Amino acid sequence: MTRVAGIDCGTNSIRLLVADLHPETGELVELDRRMTIVRLGQGVDKTGRLAPEALERTFAACREYAEVIKEFGVGTDRLRFVATSASRDAENREDFVRGVVEILGVEPEVITGDQEAEFSFTGATGELHGADRRLVVDIGGGSTEFVVGNKHVEAARSVDIGCVRLTERHVRHDPPAAEEVAAIRADVRAAMDLAAETVPITEAETLVGLAGSVTTVAAIALGLPEYDSERVHHSRISRAQVDEVVARLLGSTHDERAAIPVIHPGRVDVIVAGALVLAEIMERTGAAEVVVSEHDILDGIALSVA
Repeated sequence: MTRVAGIDCGTNSIRLLVADLHPETGELVELDRRMTIVRLGQGVDKTGRLAPEALERTFAACREYAEVIKEFGVGTDRLRFVATSASRDAENREDFVRGVVEILGVEPEVITGDQEAEFSFTGATGELHGADRRLVVDIGGGSTEFVVGNKHVEAARSVDIGCVRLTERHVRHDPPAAEEVAAIRADVRAAMDLAAETVPITEAETLVGLAGSVTTVAAIALGLPEYDSERVHHSRISRAQVDEVVARLLGSTHDERAAIPVIHPGRVDVIVAGALVLAEIMERTGAAEVVVSEHDILDGIALSVA
């Protein structure tokens, strides 16, 4: 077994996976997986900079993760730290890089959208079998990745529609006003036009959805009394179910959303935008259902180390 650790630092959350790579199957045997909402991308869409308080929240999570990595005996040569949308967009990302190096001893790789898409596809489809062509969508805080392929990526595109970015850009009322919802939908449709220039988003047989917005919508649709990753992983959620969840969220206040037990407190204010992105993707692609995966870019990062 080869022990590895991967860290995915996105716009809304930072996540850690420690795992052993099985020498015969090539699969990851999970040892520890955790997530912290740090909202690193707070205000980046407007200011172009990482806020000091957002950096400190992120560094606090890094200190916690450093202890976990040390406990499992993973050296820096088997640790990969990947940073995505917010870090790509920020003028002061060197402050972020310097802090991560001081805490974890590795330099964060601020990857491109295409690299992000490849990691997401690898992590999400490793357990899926069959010859069907898949469209993998990774709905993040700052961006969404569209990837088409089966065992290998055929085409990929990252576009700047994420739940945090869209919420900060458009939402001023609670619940969101009709014109704010319309503006979010318009941004998503325009971004899908861009994605469709390079990715055949309407030609896949299977839609696979990743990341917190998708898994949260699935958990609500399944009526879970508390979040259960095993129930969510590889669940199939119909378009009608997604539309029902969107309608419920659009009619809910912040406090009412916070009372839904499967919504993480750090997603309460951005889940409406995330759910709208998923609904628009399903409408555009004509997908009757979405296959929900708990495995995503984080698993792809860990596999790349191994």
